[in-house]
Amino acid sequence: MPEMPEVQAHAERLTAALAGRALERFELLNFAALKTFDPPADGAVGHRLTGVGRRAKYLLLAFDNGHTHVVHLMQGGRLRQDPKRSRKPKLGLARWVFSAEDDTDGPAGNGAAGQEAWLLTEAGTERKAGVWAVDGDPLAQEPLVGLGPEADQVDRRQLGELLAASSRRLHGLLRDQQTIAGIGRLLANEICYEAALSPFANASKLDPEQVDRLHAAIGSVVAAATEHERTLDDIGKSADRPSKVHNRSGEPCLDCDDTIRTVEYRRYTVYYCPTRQTAGKLLADNTTSKFLK
Repeated sequence: MPEMPEVQAHAERLTAALAGRALERFELLNFAALKTFDPPADGAVGHRLTGVGRRAKYLLLAFDNGHTHVVHLMQGGRLRQDPKRSRKPKLGLARWVFSAEDDTDGPAGNGAAGQEAWLLTEAGTERKAGVWAVDGDPLAQEPLVGLGPEADQVDRRQLGELLAASSRRLHGLLRDQQTIAGIGRLLANEICYEAALSPFANASKLDPEQVDRLHAAIGSVVAAATEHERTLDDIGKSADRPSKVHNRSGEPCLDCDDTIRTVEYRRYTVYYCPTRQTAGKLLADNTTSKFLK
């Protein structure tokens, strides 16, 4: 699933390509992809895109009439240019058609010349990617209300309070969007590794020095990932993203002579180095593991 660095860089690309253009059409290609009914998603038609923002792992397409299209890509979703504009595109969920770049009089009468279309698709079997059309402040409405602070903005004091309030395993807490927003599986693995902390550590039992390391790791890992994503023209594959531990099972640790190990779950994998992160202990593949520190 794209995490905050991928979504942030893509929001910046979309803004550069589309800001100032009028929305000529919104085409819902899969009824289930639209998660709201009021305001209507085509209520932004005829209005200009002021920019594309991000909250957690969501894209926010903001229009000058106060409407916002909130887009979640989920596991296999992508929002890409759609030059073919076929009537029934494979895996297509929704399409936005924008006016010509040099159009200053609104979309009426422009025809297809100079238009630019962007298509939301979703691969895989989950079919959870979607669009929320909202009016007013999107941060105070579903699906964004209730999200935790942004991972790249949480300060040391705030992080300490969030950790102290939860006895959950660190890896799971980092991925909880209501606690800290924007971190997914890859970033959680990389942050735990960078901080030299067990992914199974009890969050509430971290001492001040460990919290310091975790806060520094969140900042450095997120910043490095974001800078990498800004060098790309599109959201890349997870397997191609730079990592020190994620997707490196069986490889030597970059910090020591140990081997990267995993804990396998049905929907995801935890990667870690025993020497660097767990004092040499191997983590058990079940939720009753005794290695909680």
